[in-house]
Amino acid sequence: MMKLRSKRFCRSISKLGFGNKVVASPIEKDCSENSEIEWELRPGGMLVQKREGNKSVGEIITIRVSTMSKWHDISIEETSTFGELKMVLSLVTSLEPREQRLLYKGKERDDNEFLHMIGVRDKDKVLLLEDPAIKEMNLLGLARGQSINNPCYTIRV
Repeated sequence: MMKLRSKRFCRSISKLGFGNKVVASPIEKDCSENSEIEWELRPGGMLVQKREGNKSVGEIITIRVSTMSKWHDISIEETSTFGELKMVLSLVTSLEPREQRLLYKGKERDDNEFLHMIGVRDKDKVLLLEDPAIKEMNLLGLARGQSINNPCYTIRV
């Protein structure tokens, strides 16, 4: 975290005056001659002014992940990626991360996208679908396995 001093972000009282009456704004009350602006470095590498909310960066959020028949409430750090979310979901759903497709706001998300950069907040919903290509490969693999192991067929060498 870096602290920089700057007067450029403060409004002067003369600009906020209305006629002879001077009105002090909340911005003016926060800005003093020795005010320091705190900066933070985001995961994407962008340097931004630090937020002054109750939330801290890296807060744990709860996401409701819905499959076709069930839903799971997953607690994860808001600066995590969708790939990390898939890893957590693999423990709960028994689907490997490569077999999962996560949709948020109607769009499939890549594994390297950050939750907070996309806009995922506490108590948001994410849809989990099984990848149809891998599902089909598994079904074909099972079908091939059943036909080979079928006692009606005998292989002679």
